Amino acid sequence: MSTTELLFSRTDKELGSFAVRPLDPFADAELLHGWVTHPKASFWMMQDASLPDVEREYMRIAAHEHHQAFIGLHEGRPAFLMETYDPSELELVGLYDAQPGDVGMHFLVAPSDTPLHGFTRAVITTVMAAIFADPTTERVVVEPDVANTAVHALNEVVGFVPERQVTKPEKEALLSFCTRARFESATAAQGVSI
Repeated sequence: MSTTELLFSRTDKELGSFAVRPLDPFADAELLHGWVTHPKASFWMMQDASLPDVEREYMRIAAHEHHQAFIGLHEGRPAFLMETYDPSELELVGLYDAQPGDVGMHFLVAPSDTPLHGFTRAVITTVMAAIFADPTTERVVVEPDVANTAVHALNEVVGFVPERQVTKPEKEALLSFCTRARFESATAAQGVSI
């Protein structure tokens, strides 16, 4: 799959075009290394990763049957990382009863010297819209660190409802769910077009 192939795109009425393309573990490793080791990415838990560590991690994801990674673009430039996974196979096995149509999600916004108001909200909206573009997706599942209050607020804006705290090997996580109907309702309430 070519890294120029767009898998999903949408236009945000304030911030312009957003798109998602496949991630290339080799071509994108240097870019990702700068993102995942940045101080603002502390919850990504790769602060001390070397460039080969990042290559290996994304090669592992690329080879995994139940885990995918994508680069998100804003106005054609790389601006965020998106990962999806099958929570019945990874991350949340044994921590909740996975349902058919559940998709796990992680996202990371690239660090920027010139922040745009509403950008992170536009990113998570794009991520969610891309996941729900697959008609087999019924709900999105997330498990952010309980201390990551900024992402909890963002998740709520797009329709996530926290269920409970779960203990994972690497963190205490807030298990939260967003159905397609809740996402559509949340974006409609904000006047956001998908």
